[in-house]
Amino acid sequence: MRSAVILAGGNGRRLGAEKSLLEFERKPLICWTVEKLSRAADEIVVVTRSEAHAGRLEGIISDFATQPELKIAFTWDSVAGFGPVAGLSAGMKEASGSLAFATGCDLPFLNPQVIERLFELAEEEDYEAAVPVQPNGFFEPLHSVYHREKMLAACERAIEKAERRIHVPLQELCVRRVFVDLLRPLDPDLLTFFNLNTREDLEKARALWPDCRKHSGL
Repeated sequence: MRSAVILAGGNGRRLGAEKSLLEFERKPLICWTVEKLSRAADEIVVVTRSEAHAGRLEGIISDFATQPELKIAFTWDSVAGFGPVAGLSAGMKEASGSLAFATGCDLPFLNPQVIERLFELAEEEDYEAAVPVQPNGFFEPLHSVYHREKMLAACERAIEKAERRIHVPLQELCVRRVFVDLLRPLDPDLLTFFNLNTREDLEKARALWPDCRKHSGL
């Protein structure tokens, strides 16, 4: 069984809007993210910043649901205000798959084929994670597949040490580095990694959306 964990607890201070609720074609981005991940995973876990926030997103996703049978669970950060390490801890704890893809809620062009390939790479040999690596050496920890139990334990240890950096749990895992150029046959422009941090990013995403939507099959 494969799981997907979406970190949706951020409030988008830099962007000036909550990323998960940004609308594309009058539908919140979190709903598009759920639909795309449903193609590569058997269950989806949405990690929010609080119980109240979880209830709000659950209602929104339900309103736009196109697959009512899809298993979606909601939880919230294990330690408030602790960042993605706490979010990953909560998500991995709630998920039930042996492997879990982890992502944020700010990637409008997530590519299900790329995610499927990362699952396959994580399943090979004795790796505990499949993590894309950019040409400059930058890791993409929120576009990666993890051995769920191993990542959960690593995140919990990081929290115990008051360590907020997401790269700290990675150091405990046997990581398969996936250089992004190996994924270009599935996503030539590597738009799956495009995330929204600024208003300029959002404007670019809106400009790209029609063409990407046409080719996504959604």
